[in-house]
Amino acid sequence: MAAPPSKTLKDLNGKWVMNKTLSDDTDAILAMQNVSWFLRKAIAFATITLSITEYTKDGSTHIDISQTATGGVKGTTELRTLDWTFRDHKDGIFGEVKGKSRWVKVEDLEDDDDKKWLSHGWDDGGEGEHVQSYVESVGGGWTANQVS
Repeated sequence: MAAPPSKTLKDLNGKWVMNKTLSDDTDAILAMQNVSWFLRKAIAFATITLSITEYTKDGSTHIDISQTATGGVKGTTELRTLDWTFRDHKDGIFGEVKGKSRWVKVEDLEDDDDKKWLSHGWDDGGEGEHVQSYVESVGGGWTANQVS
């Protein structure tokens, strides 16, 4: 998904359509997350649209994301609160997960040998804030750590 220059992480409101010409193939990562072959193939052919609402409530940023696939098939709705507190979520593709999100500066990311890749390659010199989302599968044996 490519954003227009007027959009920032502080205003993600709107509808976002996945541009597959700019995206990597998702099959390998979905296989690692125990997603069935059939579902992986369906995802590969679908166009995914995210409807995002970002707002502040009780001093925390909230990012609500509703996914829709080709043909209007409703996917998961994710309710992220950027306060670095774990919350349980039942995902239609990944099952039971728990996740947490926060605003973070690049220099504040954990930078041990396993996570070094999180803090490298940003072109803002570490000045700006990013959104970090960390998810653990409940019983699935995988974690995902993403910085946007």
